Amino acid sequence: MGSPSIALPHAQSFASTSFVNENLSELPAFEGIVGCSTALMETLDLVRIVAPTDSTVLIEGETGTGKEVIASAIHSCSKRRDRAFIKLNCTAIPVGLLESELFGHEKGAFTGAIARKIGRFEAAHGGTLFLDEIGDIPLELQPKLLRVLQEGEFERLGSTQTQRVNVRLVAATNGDMGRLISEKRFRRDLYYRLNVFPISVPPLRDRAEDIPLLVTHFVVKYAARMQKVIERIRAEVMDTLTFYSWPGNIRELQNFIECSVILTSGSTLYCPLDRLGSGTQVLSPEEPITLEDLNREHIRRTLQQTRGVIMGPNGAAARLGLKRTTLYARMRKLGITRSNKIS
Repeated sequence: MGSPSIALPHAQSFASTSFVNENLSELPAFEGIVGCSTALMETLDLVRIVAPTDSTVLIEGETGTGKEVIASAIHSCSKRRDRAFIKLNCTAIPVGLLESELFGHEKGAFTGAIARKIGRFEAAHGGTLFLDEIGDIPLELQPKLLRVLQEGEFERLGSTQTQRVNVRLVAATNGDMGRLISEKRFRRDLYYRLNVFPISVPPLRDRAEDIPLLVTHFVVKYAARMQKVIERIRAEVMDTLTFYSWPGNIRELQNFIECSVILTSGSTLYCPLDRLGSGTQVLSPEEPITLEDLNREHIRRTLQQTRGVIMGPNGAAARLGLKRTTLYARMRKLGITRSNKIS
């Protein structure tokens, strides 16, 4: 008898929203977000709260967690949804050209500037500008970015004429902003201006219950693209994928499944599991953990999401359903301080 396997849906009957909490499926902005874990739902709750405002949002999370998708969801749920959503990865542009990309330039502003160019801020007028890897913006450009955020105005490179824009900024980083500030590589005042409403995107290892849903989503997506019929995945393979730590998060999982679909010749997904675990940890489903450890980790993550805020309607105490004094007592017992809330 062969190993037990799990049936996968056919491409024609599958949509990403089928794996999203039913309360979210009504919102087209969340169509590309697959999952129903508590960690993901908490993030999307914050998206719902901030999206209708024009406030600046700072999305924090590891590489590959889907920060751009969260930014897109914020735009799609905002009153700017019918206007432009402009994206720029600050690490993808050479430092010498980044100012021009952001603010544009006039003809003759520098060698090679043969015509006027509109920058990303002007292109996003009335809409949303998403700046990924914001921590990598050169220090000399940061005052100009601070000015456009505070005053809504700037000058194109090579011009003295002030341009005014109405742009909602959503920024993202996978870096340690506190370290960058302490090393004098990022302005503290700019950080405070960006960090109006922080959203932390959980790593995939913290939402392992979503992994089978994501695996199915990507299998169906790539099988349809490659005109293959893949109907099943072995249960032990799905278990391995679920308990693997995925240091590259969703992007790593997506690439792994695409490779698996390419290698599959039959109706059962073939996964090259030997490619996993190189220098990384494969989590064991039987690995014991105490209730005290679980309680400590839950409080720590909640404090991370609230940036250490304990009181108020959006504070950690309210989220945990505890009185402020009770939460303080538990934090003392578990050795948790606000200074060590972020690992």
